[in-house]
Amino acid sequence: MRDVSPLREAVPPDGTMGEPGARGRFGEYGGRYAPESLVEACREVGEAFREAWADPGFRNALARLLAVHAGRPTPLTPALRMSDELGVRLYLKREDLTHTGSHKINNVLGQALLATRMGRRRLIAETGAGQHGVATATAAALLGLEATVFMGERDIERQALNVFRMRMLGAEVIPVTSGSRTLKDATSEAMRAWVGATGDSHYCIGSVVGPDPYPWMVREFQRVIGEEARAQCAAELRTGVPDHVVACVGGGSNAAGTFAGFADTAARLVGVEAEGGAGAARGRLGVLHGCRSLFLQDGDGQIIQAHSIAPGLDYPGVGPEHAHLRDLGRARYVTVTDDEAVAAAVRLARTEGIVPALESAHALAWVIRAAGDGDLPAGSTVLMTLSGRGDKDVSALKELL
Repeated sequence: MRDVSPLREAVPPDGTMGEPGARGRFGEYGGRYAPESLVEACREVGEAFREAWADPGFRNALARLLAVHAGRPTPLTPALRMSDELGVRLYLKREDLTHTGSHKINNVLGQALLATRMGRRRLIAETGAGQHGVATATAAALLGLEATVFMGERDIERQALNVFRMRMLGAEVIPVTSGSRTLKDATSEAMRAWVGATGDSHYCIGSVVGPDPYPWMVREFQRVIGEEARAQCAAELRTGVPDHVVACVGGGSNAAGTFAGFADTAARLVGVEAEGGAGAARGRLGVLHGCRSLFLQDGDGQIIQAHSIAPGLDYPGVGPEHAHLRDLGRARYVTVTDDEAVAAAVRLARTEGIVPALESAHALAWVIRAAGDGDLPAGSTVLMTLSGRGDKDVSALKELL
């Protein structure tokens, strides 16, 4: 394995989330730590993405799919009763209303179109909560591609509904039995599978992690969240921009996409991690899955197992751009416990008639806590990305409530 990028490269110093350095660095984070067999494949993906992203035909094709298939734009919903209870003005960016039920479809449709453009016939993906796997299987079916999804055995047990959906859509779901049997290990196995299939397969990574160009590419495909929300807030709010922009963070794709729409404003950016998977809040510099970022590690520098009741947050690190935003002070990263997330999910269901994914419930739990302890001043405006719906978590919630 080698890294083909220098230690530091120039990126926008103000945290406005432009392009990374020429070889994929966000400050000291990112890069391309890849086996020799994947260096060329990553380079090809990067070149193909840069060319496609500059092509109005590609952008228009993606925009059309996002509109007619995924259901964009998603609404900005004022949470009226909860706002009254909390003393803040809370708005929800409703990614739970996209086709397949989460923000994952934004990125996957983009990567699936890119794979087709590159002549690839199969998508390889990892999944934790199952939403990325469902989105991958959906895009593959739509575009006539094959799909192979790696999923930890533990997550297969927790997310049986999504496993069935993937298989119904025609995807092959491969259980991962190594390590913690969760998202970290599924990602490792997906990358290993790609090593032997770069000629006909595209690795459709689900978050802003992995070797360059993936952190940047996935953020750009998710930027639609922030750009839509920015325009919606301009129309809805007297100030035009909310005081706080909040999103849950595992690897961090929905947060990166949301933050990208507001990084050049005065809005305070808050990423909310699981207490047991707090890479940005408690991680140390390390390398995993092809990039240099912040990861949970033991005293010997070995990656340690993460834990979260939300499978999509069960990851021991954070995307490199989030690590960079933390260092710049442009974004703040906080943690929430399992119990707080469950309580927040119930509260949203009973005040607004919305059952959120447990991942999204972490973001809401911080808003509830911060409003209660004054961290969010009374009268503040808060935009929160509701990254997914809670259908997939009903079985888990049923056992707890």
